[in-house]
Amino acid sequence: MLAICCTSVIVVVMDISIVNVALPAIRRDLDASAAGLQWTVDAYTLVLASFLVLAGSMADRFGRRRVFLVGLAVFGLGSSLCGLASTIEWLIAARALQAVGGTMLNPVAMAIVANTFTEPAERARAIGVFGSTTGLSLALGPILGGALVDVFGWRSVFFVNVPIVAAAIVCAAIFIPESRAARARRLDPIGQVLVALLMGCVVYAVIESRSLGWSSPAILGLFAVATVSALGIVFYEPRRTDPLLELRLFRSVPFSAAILMALFALCGFSAFLFVTTLYLQDVRGMSALSAGLCLVPVGALVVVLSPFTGRLVGARGPRIPLVIAGVALALGGGASMWLSPETPLPFVLAVCLLIGIFLGVVNPPITNTAVSGMPRSMAGVAGSLASAGRQTGTTLGVAIAGTIVGPALTAGPASYTEIAQGVWWMVLCLGLGVLLLALLSTGSWAKSTTADAAALFREFDHGPDSPQSSVRAR
Repeated sequence: MLAICCTSVIVVVMDISIVNVALPAIRRDLDASAAGLQWTVDAYTLVLASFLVLAGSMADRFGRRRVFLVGLAVFGLGSSLCGLASTIEWLIAARALQAVGGTMLNPVAMAIVANTFTEPAERARAIGVFGSTTGLSLALGPILGGALVDVFGWRSVFFVNVPIVAAAIVCAAIFIPESRAARARRLDPIGQVLVALLMGCVVYAVIESRSLGWSSPAILGLFAVATVSALGIVFYEPRRTDPLLELRLFRSVPFSAAILMALFALCGFSAFLFVTTLYLQDVRGMSALSAGLCLVPVGALVVVLSPFTGRLVGARGPRIPLVIAGVALALGGGASMWLSPETPLPFVLAVCLLIGIFLGVVNPPITNTAVSGMPRSMAGVAGSLASAGRQTGTTLGVAIAGTIVGPALTAGPASYTEIAQGVWWMVLCLGLGVLLLALLSTGSWAKSTTADAAALFREFDHGPDSPQSSVRAR
């Protein structure tokens, strides 16, 4: 069961990073602009971020295996259409369809794992394996993508998903039992619209700001709609019996910090990956495979460190790996400021080592922190919010990084590395943010807030009239 759930993570998360190394080939073949390349990545991650919470709630209500199987089928169909795309617009639309299937996989798989492994230490180890698969998928994507692009062309990075998904469908139907939350949550269409508007307007504004200008009426209008949507979420969701965004979860300091750390971490990594793959191919003139091989240190360290990190979290808690992750990301961003067209390759590999250390230790503690201490019936919602934090970070990282370096794509190698300095400052600051949140969220006071927040949801496990549900939402 754990292997099947991890397989779904591999295909969904790898499709975030595997596409990056194919972007130069896509640009040449489909005559895509810089904004088109950003949307090729962000159409996927934006849909994931916007609808992950809905998918988790639907799985808790209608059955986790059922939603999981539908998600696999939709993801496979979207992958096939991506491989057949003849225009950049077709590719972007197919990427969005891919993501619709992806929203039904990651949070649902997390809920299946959390409900299968009930003993705390065992759950921590299982979540460590599951979380490390996320990091491994992101890291190995460019390597596999580079090999596929050089040998078979960029379309192969999408077609490779189809047989994997087909095998996963068969295995899931056989080995994963059906499960639901003890209490079904009602759907929240208004909340879903508000979340989609908030995410879509912010990302569209960031990506298109380069061509329209930050002060243009369209961009200002998009930010105004995003602000109204955010206010709508804050005031509307707490008044619902079963809100899409269960804001009471955020009364737990570790949970809130886990969501922010997921956002910061993946924003930093996706910005690094987007800028570095273009740097290696367009600035240094490497092939797709060579560029992917330069990222081997990232994947190798994820393979080595992630299982150890899962065990460390189970035995000692999340503080040590989170502190290491924040420091490594900050150092990676700072070191990247020295990249130029003539930078020695060993220095580039050393930067990748720092990012590999960061990615190898960051995912297991974030994932475990998000669901630990919460009732099992809330596993789908908590896992969905953690995944949404990652995808939101990935989306914003590509949107911001692409907006910064987009003008330099045709301006020459020296201009590209000079303009990329803004991205590296952002990565450095995000690493410091992870470090500060790690220190804040792992103390005794922070842990006490998790117990208080979990008490608000006892009625979901035991029913509103049980003695255990005496603590009600305030």
